[in-house]
Amino acid sequence: MPQSVAAPRAARFLLPLIAVALSLAAAITTATARADGPGVGTPWVVSVGDSYISGEGGRWAGNTNGSESGTDALGSTAYYDNATNTAETINRCHRSKAAEVHIGGGVNGKNLACSGAKTSTFTDGDGNFKPGLDFYLSGSNKGQARMLQEFAATNNVKMISLSIGGNNFNFASIVQSCVTDWLTSPSWWKNYCNDDSSVTSNFTSANVSAQTTAIKNGILNIRQAMLNAGYSDGQYTIVVQDYMSPIPLGSGFRYGESGYTRQNTGGCGFWNADANWANNSALPTINNAVKNAVAQAGLGNTRILELQTAFNGRRLCENTVGLLEEAGLSSWTQAGATDRTEWIEQIRTVSTVFGSYYVQESLHPNYWGELALRNCVRQAYNGGTPRGGTCTRGANGRNAQGGPYMNLT
Repeated sequence: MPQSVAAPRAARFLLPLIAVALSLAAAITTATARADGPGVGTPWVVSVGDSYISGEGGRWAGNTNGSESGTDALGSTAYYDNATNTAETINRCHRSKAAEVHIGGGVNGKNLACSGAKTSTFTDGDGNFKPGLDFYLSGSNKGQARMLQEFAATNNVKMISLSIGGNNFNFASIVQSCVTDWLTSPSWWKNYCNDDSSVTSNFTSANVSAQTTAIKNGILNIRQAMLNAGYSDGQYTIVVQDYMSPIPLGSGFRYGESGYTRQNTGGCGFWNADANWANNSALPTINNAVKNAVAQAGLGNTRILELQTAFNGRRLCENTVGLLEEAGLSSWTQAGATDRTEWIEQIRTVSTVFGSYYVQESLHPNYWGELALRNCVRQAYNGGTPRGGTCTRGANGRNAQGGPYMNLT
């Protein structure tokens, strides 16, 4: 009899304890499932930096002087990145849906980059906010390092793709100077941009050193953001990419220097000498600054993705490709369009931009270029063990993901 009384009494004590234990176990299981962050959950690749990684120009697949519908791969929502796909989160950042960060294969992509960005946050002359690689905070405006820190704290970031430095060297104004000099001087008395003081001032040893330091500090800010988010250096990799050549050497243009065809038809108004200078001097100087900045940062978890020759054979106005109509095509969807048309957007001026085009899309990778870069980044991700290397064009045709074949060696 005492035992039969004791058993129910013990049960009265044990049942609540068991219920509490089960409740705690369920709570712990739920918390673990939801607590994505350093090393936990679906892996993410995050892009930070400027227009060459945000996806600027990614709406258009090739170039045409005919109807824009022939090259309009993504339509009017190409740069919309807010939750409802109705607008840009930050005006004119142009985070394209074709951007390279969206590598797929069970890996999520987050695009924090912004067209026009430099290493430090600023607001441009049109009032557009341009977040840099810093911890800027004013109202809803945040620097990219701060955005990364907040995102990484609740998401499993395995790789950070970074492109920065071109705007520190005033890339857009250099292009403008070169095209202006081409348009305003005759072929028998050429005015070159490569000796304009407004251009050469960007490439003095003092400025190259200063911008290299600025890029290095931006890289260190990225690391600090990840430390703040709870990551050790061994839990993620920063893959820093340099810049591809967007135009060929002078001898590789399909339009001659005389007349206005080179700009009016091709949208590539550079003198041969300036094109040679851009490829042989300006671009290597910027790319070396990026690579030297990586070395100066001294981080063991950085890799370099070299892109300088990635688009060779598919560059703007190169004699191996053409406008849609020059290639005998009427639409970007036709067979062979990837291989017969350009992967770089035409240079447009304020006076010639029309329809849905933006001046800021000029001389940036277009839809095909973005998918080519995406292929490079996918290979750099390397199944979760990121690596660097040199990315070059592969065989003709398109891969299973719909992009051009590329090789990473």
